[in-house]
Amino acid sequence: MRFLGNVLAVIVGLLIFSVMSFFIFAGLIAIISSTEDDVSIQSNTVLVLDLEGRVMVERTNEDDPSFSSLALFGGVPTVGLTSLKRAIETAMENDNVKGIYLKAGTFSAGQANMKEFRDKLLEFKESGKFIISYSEFYSENGYYLSSVADEVYLNPAGLMEFNGLASEIIFFTGLFKKLEIKPEVFRVGDFKSAVEPFLLEKMSDENRLQTASFLEDLNTLSIYEIAQSRGLEVDKTREINSNMLVRKVSDAVDLNIVDGLYYEDQVIDALKQKLGLEEDDKIPTINVTKINKASKSKGKSSKNRIAVIVAEGEIMSGEADGVISSEEFTKEINKARKNKDVKAIVMRINSPGGSALASEVLWREIERAKKEKPVIASMGDVAASGGYYLASAADTIVAQPNTITGSIGIFALWFNAEGLLKNKLGITTDVVKTGELSDFLSPTRELTSAEKSIFQGYVDEGYELFLDRVASGRSKTKDEIRDVASGRVWTGNQAKENGLVDVLGNLEDAIEIAAAKAEISEDYRVIYYPQVKPWFERFFSQFSNEVQAYMIRHKLGNLYPYFNEVERIKRMEGVMVRLPYDIKVR
Repeated sequence: MRFLGNVLAVIVGLLIFSVMSFFIFAGLIAIISSTEDDVSIQSNTVLVLDLEGRVMVERTNEDDPSFSSLALFGGVPTVGLTSLKRAIETAMENDNVKGIYLKAGTFSAGQANMKEFRDKLLEFKESGKFIISYSEFYSENGYYLSSVADEVYLNPAGLMEFNGLASEIIFFTGLFKKLEIKPEVFRVGDFKSAVEPFLLEKMSDENRLQTASFLEDLNTLSIYEIAQSRGLEVDKTREINSNMLVRKVSDAVDLNIVDGLYYEDQVIDALKQKLGLEEDDKIPTINVTKINKASKSKGKSSKNRIAVIVAEGEIMSGEADGVISSEEFTKEINKARKNKDVKAIVMRINSPGGSALASEVLWREIERAKKEKPVIASMGDVAASGGYYLASAADTIVAQPNTITGSIGIFALWFNAEGLLKNKLGITTDVVKTGELSDFLSPTRELTSAEKSIFQGYVDEGYELFLDRVASGRSKTKDEIRDVASGRVWTGNQAKENGLVDVLGNLEDAIEIAAAKAEISEDYRVIYYPQVKPWFERFFSQFSNEVQAYMIRHKLGNLYPYFNEVERIKRMEGVMVRLPYDIKVR
């Protein structure tokens, strides 16, 4: 048995060594290739945006914006919004690029970032160049993006999802009952429903109301923009969507949702015709990575800089990868504040919130920066709860119409595991203490009324501080903010109407506002913080975690999302300013 174990260990070791050796070699190749001359773009070139199966994030590496080490272990490759937009701008400005071939039927992104990308494609199309879209399957979001194209084609044996938006929540109440774990919840706000999955078996009326409200607003925007691009009446498009009238691929053609049922070779032939090429000619193509290399030498050389600080993920105290850590982002904000060449700061926020303490720490740093130079908040897909906490410190808040924001509320969560330990596992505990509350919030017993009162006091105090911060930033009274708070979630459209957002627009709009406030509109360049590590460096730093994630995902299969929810619960320590739940619109 020991012999077999040793053999297995050697095999695993060799496997890991081989994989790591491969990526060391690939890294060296990437370094060497990055020193090559600028990429030249041939005449009659088509920019290929093959985004099938990818997930959009705010930023990826400039050396390879589509790389994701996680994809090696069954994960999903990512692509950066900033890289995509820069590629489209370069293609729009270069006379040799005639059009875009878009393959994005299964592309995944949040609603606001998808709109920002779609608007950039629309700008490209309005410049007089063409966009042709093709997919074997169009998801709801994939079709929303692809409908911007001049021509949209679907595989004759393909599928299409065009039936409106839905948001589903996982509830753990039954599980906790079976395990005899008793959640204890402290919260402020009728709409602060982050704790509902631990207390209820379905949505509360308040949560159902807010979810229905923002979903309807998101869907209305999507339907309107699709109707505009496809030359359809809005009411007719809504009918098609609401009643799922596209049930066969032929329905999509009959209803003018797509232009034709083509195989990809037929789409390629259509592209050749547009380019004036013969049947046997090869289409000159370029991808995002190469076209961005071609654009590198064209950046502005101005000394005036606008710093865009990209804050994406949950807000957490300390230092951690893949989140908005208070320690790291305090350094980044201070770096931009102290840099005399940085004339203004844009906080690009894409966060559902997190730790109340970390949110307050970062709010303080943004407030300090605002006293020295303009600070503009640009909201991505989500800037809610703690994400809105950060935005409230800015001079101006910019959001997309379909950004998810608001959720000004606060909660804390504690679990009594006495029943699980004693009745399920046969474990009991005893304690000796010097004071009545020395074992404050012990997880092995019921909370006392005094403990409940004290902790609810923490939450109430945190909520009042949150209201103070927002009221101060928005130049309103606390009562005015209280009317739109209570943990309620709003779309950007709704937040603009109720005064939580100043301007509807994208990141470029926020940058232009920052430049105007700094009085440098005609002479500036944009720099991004924090600096993104090269892909091979990130690969090695994340290797063991990603292998572990792959193994768990492989074992759990369809149960993996539930495992992720449990892991998220474990991170909810202390007082939280966070979205009701991870909103997944599909």
